[in-house]
Amino acid sequence: MALSNSERIGKGLDLLRNGVAPFVERELEAVYGDKWQEKARQSVAKERDWKVKGGKVQWDAYLILMTLWNHWNGVFKKTLGHAERSYVSELREVRNRWAHQNAFTYDDTYRALDSMARLLRSVSAKEAQEVDKMAQETMRVRFAEQARQEVRKKSVSSIEGRPSTGLKPWREVVTPHPDVAGGRYHQAEFAADLEQVRAGKASGEYGDPREFFRRTFLTLGLNDLLKEALLRLTNKGGSPVVELQTNFGGGKTHSMLALYHLFSDVPAGELTGVEEILEATAISSAPKVHRAALVGTALNPGQPHVKGDGTEIRTLWGELAWQLGKAEGYALVAGNDANGTSPGSQVLCDLFQRYSPCLILIDEWVAYVRQTYGKTGLTGGSFDANMTFAQAITEASRATPGTLLVASIPSSDIEIGGEGGKEALTRLKNTFGRMESPWRPASAEESFEIVRRRLFEPITDPKDFAARDAVIKAFGQLYRGSKAEFPQGLWGDGL
Repeated sequence: MALSNSERIGKGLDLLRNGVAPFVERELEAVYGDKWQEKARQSVAKERDWKVKGGKVQWDAYLILMTLWNHWNGVFKKTLGHAERSYVSELREVRNRWAHQNAFTYDDTYRALDSMARLLRSVSAKEAQEVDKMAQETMRVRFAEQARQEVRKKSVSSIEGRPSTGLKPWREVVTPHPDVAGGRYHQAEFAADLEQVRAGKASGEYGDPREFFRRTFLTLGLNDLLKEALLRLTNKGGSPVVELQTNFGGGKTHSMLALYHLFSDVPAGELTGVEEILEATAISSAPKVHRAALVGTALNPGQPHVKGDGTEIRTLWGELAWQLGKAEGYALVAGNDANGTSPGSQVLCDLFQRYSPCLILIDEWVAYVRQTYGKTGLTGGSFDANMTFAQAITEASRATPGTLLVASIPSSDIEIGGEGGKEALTRLKNTFGRMESPWRPASAEESFEIVRRRLFEPITDPKDFAARDAVIKAFGQLYRGSKAEFPQGLWGDGL
């Protein structure tokens, strides 16, 4: 049975409570100690809203959001940033509207669920994935409803003017990908998710290596990155450590996905655009590589998780070792994982040598480490232990042939968070230092091609090139001849 928008909001708020409550308790206890419950109780105006059973607080979305808001300066700003505070403010209003049974449009519902997912990701709560799915499903339902409304229309209003004789419609000149043409495209799916790919849960365009490269425009920076990786992992040169640092949305995760898929089970020669890279490096094929992908927003430093083989993982280094060598690899760092202390660089060298060549990708590192700032007793280790691990892994990567470490380091305040995020960023940047081969993000010109590849099918028929050029010329003439009819700044000087 289909859910109403109100039911979607209610379910999202329940997931928000489940995912954020452990974080809230952990942060409050770190600041207030044994008196944290009494301090939190002061967040509510009415005594009936505060419920404790068996010594445990009975959280609901209202209490979670009020606690975050009222204790922000004293507690939560050390870990979270301005963006997260805005989500809390927005979701307080959403919760109040929902509690008063106000109506929610599809756009309202998507916005609310997206903000819930973002807040959940900021504290590495696994519930973020389910809320994300609910948000995407909301938009799919919206698109389906719009399509049904179009079918119901009895007539179509005519528009003034007629297309120029002999010109094809845009849709026939440039063909959208099936998901775009069918109304199944969703803007959130434009955002790459390394953890979803690693876990085998991503959509085909991101999860399938062939489809990923077919839709990916290889920028100059990405070309250089893939060449460096091939050289390093075949012991022919290349940088051992690469720091991907750009502003939010600068292509860091997409570049990591390209590396992850380049060394998949699919022959590199079957990946669009890779043949030229192989030729440029004089390498006949990509080697078989052990891969590890660590995503900070998908790993919780306060909660261990159990793998399919029964191995319980607590730390980043435990996750790294397990991904490279499963239980056998994990055994090399089991003691360090159990007590939350970083393994030394020599232990990591032994791990990398055993599973050489190996590719290590670390995304959203600051988002993970900032949650350990000022805390003790976390299963994921202390802040200092995680910083020691950063130093050890860079040293081990440089010292071990056939090992490549690629990590994303944010440069935008949106991604850093509060005091803990700023300190984590400073320490990580100092650890990585100056890279020998700085990574280059996409240029403005390349960004147009990136979007085109994602939204439209390639043009292969020479006749379609002529049709494309004719339509472009006609639109250019229309705009130049009717500038007063269009908003200023719609085109550049060259149109």
